[in-house]
Amino acid sequence: MQDWPLLVSKFLEHAEVNHPKREIVSMLPEGGQFRYDFAAHAVRAKKCAQALGRLGIGFGDRVATLAWNTHRHMEIWFGASGMGAVTHTVNPRLFPEQLIYIMNHAEDRVLMLDITFVPLIEAIAEHLTTIEHFVLLVGREHMPETKLKNVLSYEELIEAEDGNYNWPTFDENTACGLCYTSGTTGNPKGVLYSHRSNFLHTLLALTGDTLGIRSTSVILPVVPMFHANSWGIPYAAAGSGAKLVLNGPHHDPETLHKLIVDEGITVTAAVPTVWAGMLKYLQATGKDMAELKIVTIGGSAVPRSMIKTFQDDYGVRVNHAWGMTETSPLGSLGSENAAVQNLSPKEKLDVQCKQGRMVLGVEMCIMDDDGNKLPRDGESSGRVMVRGPWVVKSYFKGDAGNILDDDNWFDTGDVACIDEHGYMQITDRAKDVIKSGGEWISSIDLENEAVGHPKVLEAAVIGRYHPKWDERPLMVVVPEEGQTVDVAEMHAYLEDKVAKWWLPDDVVIVKELPHTATGKISKKDLREQFKDYSFPDA
Repeated sequence: MQDWPLLVSKFLEHAEVNHPKREIVSMLPEGGQFRYDFAAHAVRAKKCAQALGRLGIGFGDRVATLAWNTHRHMEIWFGASGMGAVTHTVNPRLFPEQLIYIMNHAEDRVLMLDITFVPLIEAIAEHLTTIEHFVLLVGREHMPETKLKNVLSYEELIEAEDGNYNWPTFDENTACGLCYTSGTTGNPKGVLYSHRSNFLHTLLALTGDTLGIRSTSVILPVVPMFHANSWGIPYAAAGSGAKLVLNGPHHDPETLHKLIVDEGITVTAAVPTVWAGMLKYLQATGKDMAELKIVTIGGSAVPRSMIKTFQDDYGVRVNHAWGMTETSPLGSLGSENAAVQNLSPKEKLDVQCKQGRMVLGVEMCIMDDDGNKLPRDGESSGRVMVRGPWVVKSYFKGDAGNILDDDNWFDTGDVACIDEHGYMQITDRAKDVIKSGGEWISSIDLENEAVGHPKVLEAAVIGRYHPKWDERPLMVVVPEEGQTVDVAEMHAYLEDKVAKWWLPDDVVIVKELPHTATGKISKKDLREQFKDYSFPDA
């Protein structure tokens, strides 16, 4: 068979030839909207590669982006990686100290950023020791006043090129993209994706049992391109020829809903907080979801009430997904298989609340603390271990040393059970599980049930010291506006939903919960916030 390297530039070549008029719609940080097609996109991506070459960027050099989901960000993805450089997507929600660390650690030579983030970078620019050029992703007419040195306009930069460029061919194991984790202890760690891993991951994403993307789809990836490669959706759009709609800096329900209706969105993906806001907007306005058919939700557990409301009231299928930066990120997805097809609606909903079944290309098992594999009985709970062609082998520059066991299993840090049909359900993070009297309590299950309470907007559960039971659950709640809820009321609500001994020993009301850079509730910060807490009756 022919030796045809699996390079991400192949996706763009495919779209340019076979879907040249398929639209890309992009909301802009400077205001307004931009529309073009894959043929024009391919030319601009080639101009981007030429421009980077003129700036001295070569094979293996890191090109950092600090940008929203826009057409320009897409051009850099294909332009930088396609030429053999590495696209380093930087998460702007990290702390300044973390931003400095990861850009210096990556040794980024060029930073290409949206004007939104100019003040952020101005404040830390003197500490970025390897950045040679700052490229602002606008035309000359929108260039802001800035204290940054060696500043260029992206539009002027690529306008000087002719687009007469052929994507080079090289080894498919060449580095393609770089993402840093945000949930680890210590400094963030880099995950270096190869062209091969991204290509195989995209082929998986285009199967009917995963994201549901096909050439007739209209996709709105609300999940940011700096969050685990936007779950690979931009690559999948080019690989399928789907219409792609990019929301730029806009994440509010009103703007997202307008895009869903006006552009005829059929498939979308985001974290639960986005869709919680959307449901409130829909319920307040009486609007529907137009052509939307599939919502993929990942990043953290999806409440049962959210899945049910989307499907019953708006006719939108919710697919739970699980993954992490280290898995590129797709590891499992909750689409229906033949084994659950004929279950009752309630039983199907039970399955949908799980994090899905493993996808082709990812092997998964659960192990106890001694490294023994546990049965798939839906009850045995253990550490989630994964391996596969788009699962991390080592962190960038060897940070953290050897992260695999002797059989190449990667410990995800999640605790879960897997049922007889292959559906995995996260019960906790290994560091978050509550150990009460020698038994485990799932903080995630408690949180998912609690947010179904009509007075609760957001809830988090952490374990706190108890003199008799070692740990007991403390529930921290953000109530709906003008509401409150106490421990007795929460017990009454939860008593038929969880085991009695799981009920929280106390409920504390707060105005807001701490969140990580990827939008998840930060249990680490919450534990620090309540480190001196004592239960009233302990």
